[in-house]
Amino acid sequence: MKPALHAEWTKMRTTAGPLWLLLGSIVLTVALSAAVTSVMTCGGAQCGGDTTKLSLTGVDLGQALVVVLAVMVVGGEHSSGMIRTTLAAMPRRTTYLAAKAITLVGVVASTGAVAVLGSLLAGRLILPGRGFTAAHGHPPLSLADGPTLRATVGSILYLALIALLSLGVATAVRDAAASIGLVLGLLYLFPVLAQVVGDPDWQRLLQRIAPMSAGLAIQATTDLRSLPVGPWAGLAVLAAWAAAALLAGALLLRLRDA
Repeated sequence: MKPALHAEWTKMRTTAGPLWLLLGSIVLTVALSAAVTSVMTCGGAQCGGDTTKLSLTGVDLGQALVVVLAVMVVGGEHSSGMIRTTLAAMPRRTTYLAAKAITLVGVVASTGAVAVLGSLLAGRLILPGRGFTAAHGHPPLSLADGPTLRATVGSILYLALIALLSLGVATAVRDAAASIGLVLGLLYLFPVLAQVVGDPDWQRLLQRIAPMSAGLAIQATTDLRSLPVGPWAGLAVLAAWAAAALLAGALLLRLRDA
């Protein structure tokens, strides 16, 4: 496993694409979070609002570049034909996929931590000026607060699971463009479909099983009883999607020719 991990890390750090995608995900995440918090206002004690979740809104957009990065980790090798050389040097295909998954999770989690913490810092600096003050029932954002810490750690785990989901889909599909479209559609179309469906029971069901809607429940820190699915249960739904995608990818990788 160690040579496989070294090989995957070398591929990741010696090509420009992954670096730019990771930097882009940080910029997009923090920028959207700052933009959203800068337009929110709180005029009194009854204004409500989940300031932690508001500050982490940028994850909704930043995850798109995580999807592209994870897909290209596999799709790039298939499109260039390098997959044959890779599998010839590393014939144990499960080891090959496991090394990719471990390397990808490490890189995405590290980058995700920077993006998430940057978003929280932006919220901490911007929201008091928009009326979200302790006097109005909104103390400054702090990792010392249990729900905020859970939302922060959960958001980092969310991005890592999105990367694994994308990796599994890309391994199964083997076409980068199709894989990106499939994963982004899975993430962003489910919430739209839930809004279109008129039946409240079906809406709630779609929100509970959709990878993005369920996974992002981890960011909620207020009114948890009103959520379609609990924070950790929602993240477990996303983990199940990622595990299923990786399992399908691993099985097809073993059964098919390069």
